[in-house]
Amino acid sequence: MGKNKLRKFQDMASYDHVFQFAYRDEAPPAGWAQQFFGNDHPLVLELGCGHGEYTVGLAKQDPTRNYIGIDIKGARMWAGAKQAKEEGLTNVAFLRIRIETLEKFFGANEVEQIWITFPDPQMKKATKRLTSTYFMQRYHNMLCPHGLIRLKTDSPFLYTYTREMIRLNQYPLLMDTEDLYNPHTILPPTHEQVRAIQTHYERQWLERGMTIKYLEWQLPEKQAYQEPDIEIEKDSYRSYGRNYNA
Repeated sequence: MGKNKLRKFQDMASYDHVFQFAYRDEAPPAGWAQQFFGNDHPLVLELGCGHGEYTVGLAKQDPTRNYIGIDIKGARMWAGAKQAKEEGLTNVAFLRIRIETLEKFFGANEVEQIWITFPDPQMKKATKRLTSTYFMQRYHNMLCPHGLIRLKTDSPFLYTYTREMIRLNQYPLLMDTEDLYNPHTILPPTHEQVRAIQTHYERQWLERGMTIKYLEWQLPEKQAYQEPDIEIEKDSYRSYGRNYNA
């Protein structure tokens, strides 16, 4: 591990709002709202939070909710954690875990919303996609009734796959746009943060002239999960490696 990364990990170890459980056999915290945040505000997660700019941005815009950024990349997470500490934000926490272990850390009906911002589309293996039915089952175990899931992505592949997954499982689709920043795409006033907050990678894609896709849906009561079985054209660039080859 490089000295810079080591310094960031050591720094985060002193933060009261950062929890690191990188291994499956570690005991997670419980009851986030009461035990950590000290209130009964709704809980919102950002999965794959990266540098944490979206988690921090959401928390600053909406102090009536508690926000937790989740990622396994601690060195990236440090930036958002440091900003939250410096700005004295009391409704932000960061959790360093593997997302596959997510349901160990949250109880039934504990989470109101899940944001998935620019994840790896995982074009080779469906079960690794954060919008697959593999993960829908896990989200169901922690989301409150009719909890929201929100996806922002640059990937045409992941957008097409997710929209088909929603259709096939008959989830209520609340918003769907292939071009979030098109002047003709109208968002309700309650969705200002969808455009107002941008991740590091989102800004990169916009600078390259790429379109950003957005989907928002609800998870109703548990049911059988149907995984899409359709041919989808692969992205012509490497989405998570961030190399633009189109």
